[in-house]
Order: sequence, then structure tokens, then C-alpha cells
Amino acid sequence: MSENKFDVVVVGSGPGGYVCAIRLAQLGFKTAIIEKYKSLGGTCLNVGCIPSKSLLDSSHHYDEILNHAENHGIEISGKVNLNFRKMIDRKDGVVQQTVKGIDYLMNKNNIKVFEGKGSFIDNKTLSVDGLDHNVSFDKCIIATGSKPISLPFAELDKERVITSTEALSLKEVPNHLVIIGGGVIGLELGQVYKRLGSDVSVIEYSDKITPFMDNDISKELLKILKKQKIKFYLSHEVFEVNKKDGLVEIKAKDNNEEVKTFDCDYCLVSVGRKAYTDGLGLDNVGVETDKNGKIIINNKFKTSVENIYAIGDVVSGPMLAHKAEEEGIAVAEILKGQKPHIDYNLIPNVIYTWPEVSSVGRTEQQLNEEGVDYKVGKFPMRALGRSRASSDLDGFVKIIADKKSDEILGVHIIGARAADLIVEGVTAMEFRASCEDISIMSHPHPTYSEAMKEAALSALDNRPLHI
Repeated sequence: MSENKFDVVVVGSGPGGYVCAIRLAQLGFKTAIIEKYKSLGGTCLNVGCIPSKSLLDSSHHYDEILNHAENHGIEISGKVNLNFRKMIDRKDGVVQQTVKGIDYLMNKNNIKVFEGKGSFIDNKTLSVDGLDHNVSFDKCIIATGSKPISLPFAELDKERVITSTEALSLKEVPNHLVIIGGGVIGLELGQVYKRLGSDVSVIEYSDKITPFMDNDISKELLKILKKQKIKFYLSHEVFEVNKKDGLVEIKAKDNNEEVKTFDCDYCLVSVGRKAYTDGLGLDNVGVETDKNGKIIINNKFKTSVENIYAIGDVVSGPMLAHKAEEEGIAVAEILKGQKPHIDYNLIPNVIYTWPEVSSVGRTEQQLNEEGVDYKVGKFPMRALGRSRASSDLDGFVKIIADKKSDEILGVHIIGARAADLIVEGVTAMEFRASCEDISIMSHPHPTYSEAMKEAALSALDNRPLHI
């Protein structure tokens, strides 16, 4: 086989792409990966999951010291100073260290990495910017991810009107940050800058934040974030964004057509993401996309072209790093003749605000629409000894189960460590467990996980032990 001919070429090195490449190499395929940027890891590692969690953690430490240390008997003498530049530098260091880890994994698994933008010449060949030869393949997997959606009336100058990418590397803490969109990314970054001293306003077109979440969770998160002094303007449609004298003027109207004007020094446009296929040359090979620009695939990730596959944000489904990873592993195993399975209902969602939010399975709204007869068990975090010991009292665990069979249909959590707690719900639902199954499991005391047992008891026959 020629040096530039591969069994499989993966285009894109995000969580879907690089994990897919590793699994392909493990299965014995001669594998290459093409990445247009200098750093591997895609959006998640470079300008998404990893840097945002770094800033969330740093700002959480700052907020705890500033506003909550005294409650624990920790008295700070003198002024607590914020070195924002150092916080950003730490975030960059975390990103660089993580990217180096991906470089190591590519070398370890003998995966050839081509740096440059890949574009299809035909269904067996890709050109790569800056490369003096083409890259040939038997099969190709597209994993080019997504990019932020822009608004037609809001010019993204990336200085004052920004996306999440720029929000992760600002040179200063905004005086007033206005966020257009009440979804995951906007809320996480809004909380970061609120902790650091910004006034934060969130304008959301819907009548609820995080529209995809269970209504009880959305309401509770809204109440908590309002308590943290983040301002919300729900059912408001932004229709104008103008830069004016180094500031930004935003106009939005409510359901009564009343116009409200917002003046700020930074405007974060966070209204979702869309599939990124620019310059990929899909038309050259006839890969079909839907009306939203997502690549159309069958249940084996195959596109309209026999030997070309696609995974992750660039195809339908939730835009989640772990969803892309699972698809990357699955498509590699399919190419090897194996029969992997992904249950998309059991892919959890997480919001990394504090308190955290997580969910898996169906919401009440979905079950009502589907006509399912269900029951609900809820348990408040503040009733736990662990919550009182840590002063993390907000939130609850909510378990939804089939009324007849007791099988768990959905788990929804808001509270400390919700991102970690949800795994118990995923595991239970993977094995089609019932509320009774969780209720008879021993949960360590004192932990946040006890709320899972209590919520299961509540759903089982309304007999929680500690309320």
C-alpha cells in the first residue's frame, strides 16, 4: 500500500474523529486523520468543553472565596484580587496539555496526521491544503463537527459581538455582558462572567431556558440563576444588534411587541450550532445533506456515497462530545464487520453551571405527548446530610418511571455533582432497571447519591425516608 494510501481516512479530529481513528487503528486499519487547525481535539478540546470547564472551575473558586468562605469560618484578611489574565493563561495551559495528550495517542496508535483543510476530489481521494500530494483511501469518515450559528442582523466582529470562541479568551471582564440565547453554552459562560463581576443579561426567544430539558429542571435552574443575580428576559425576540461608540446596542421585543433596548460592552450570540462542511467538497462526490446542512446517513452511518461515512455534530442528533465518541467507535466497529449498538435515548445531557444539571431518557413533556402512563418521584438535595455539610442545598433528583412496570424512563437532576450522578441513571436504564432496583441498592452515606435512592423510593410508593 502506498505511503499516502489508507484503509480509512478520518476528516476532523474532535472527540468523534480522534476516538474513531484510535478505534480504527486498534482494529487493524491503516488510518489517517486530517485536521485543518494546528491543534487536534476539535471544538471540544480547543474552544468548547475543556476551556469552558476550566473557566467555570476557576470562577467557582473565586466566587467561593469571595462570597462563601466566611460561612465556613474562613476569614480572608485584605482584598481578594482577580488576576483575569492568569485565569485565562491557566485555561490555555489546560487546553495545551489536553491537546498534547491527543498527539500522544495518535503517535501511540500509529495514526498519520495531516495538517490542513481536507477536500474531496473524488470518492477515493482528498486534497489537503499545504500538502504537495493527495491522500487516497478505501473509506472515509467525515467528523468535521459544528460551528456557532450567527444572526443575519448581528455582525460578528469577534471583538464586541462575539461567539463562545471569543468569550473564552477575552482580554477583560465585561461590565455588562448580554447573551442572546438561554441554552447550555450561554448559561455556562454567563455564570463564569457573573462570578467575575459582570452584569449579565440573558435574552431568550422561548418562554423557558434550556428548552430541551424537563420543565421542572428548567424552572428550578431559572430560579437559582436569578438568585445569583443573572437577569433573564424570556419570550423576547432580538431583532437588531448595532455597534455604537465602542459599545453594543441590542433591541428585542416581547410577545406584546414592546421593544426593550439593552446597552452593553459585549454581546455573546449563543443561539446554537450548525453542521460544519464548508470547503469539504461534498458536491464533488455527491454526499447529500438535509435542509439544515447536516449530512444524511443511514443507521450504519453511511452517507449517500457507498464508501463515505459521517458522525458527530455534522449529522443529526444532539451535538454532544460523548455522542460523537460513541458514533466514532460504532462506525469503526461496523467497518470491521462487528455489530455495535447505540441507544440515543440513553445519551445523557449535562449543563456545567453550579449547581450542575443533567438528564437522561424522556422528559414529562415527551411522555405526555407519547401518551405514556407514568409516575414521578422527586427528592430535594437540601434534605441530604451531605448537602447541608457542604452548603450545596439547591436542586433535586427527579425519576420518571412507567406506572405499571416501574421501569425507569427518565432521570433529571439539578444539584451539586449532577454531572457525575447521572451515570447511575444511565446504568440503570441501560439494564432496564426499575425504581425498586435502585431503592434496594445501598448508597453510601453521606453522599449526594442518596438522593437517587430517595427519589426512587418516592416514585415507587411515595415512601422517601428523609422527608
